[in-house]
Amino acid sequence: MDDFVEGKPSAVLGASPKPERYSHMAMLRLLEAGHWVIPVNPTYREVEGLTSVATVSDAAEAAGSEGLDTLTIYLAPHNLEPLVGDILAARPRRVIFNPGTESSVIQAALNKAGIPWLEACTLVLLSTGQY
Repeated sequence: MDDFVEGKPSAVLGASPKPERYSHMAMLRLLEAGHWVIPVNPTYREVEGLTSVATVSDAAEAAGSEGLDTLTIYLAPHNLEPLVGDILAARPRRVIFNPGTESSVIQAALNKAGIPWLEACTLVLLSTGQY
């Protein structure tokens, strides 16, 4: 796959090339739904043929003037919480905490910054037309 840049930019934090991972499944479903997917994982240079970026700020930069529409999270809270500054600086239009990623620290910071968030499953949101 080449990088797909049509549609609203969605960053997948914790993107994985492992097909059994929910982040991988979400990336594929987002692409099928016509979203511009930006994988975020400093370990991989690419995921599913898409160029991966190391940080959420890098994803916002990759989105350009469009900005990040959605940041969908697939990291455990203990790995996520050190990234609060990076997430806030990226100013996504909304943040989705997938099951097991919920963080009251990040959610409070998002509330203070006026960035909407929800606890939901990206796969379910996509399959029900609510993404």
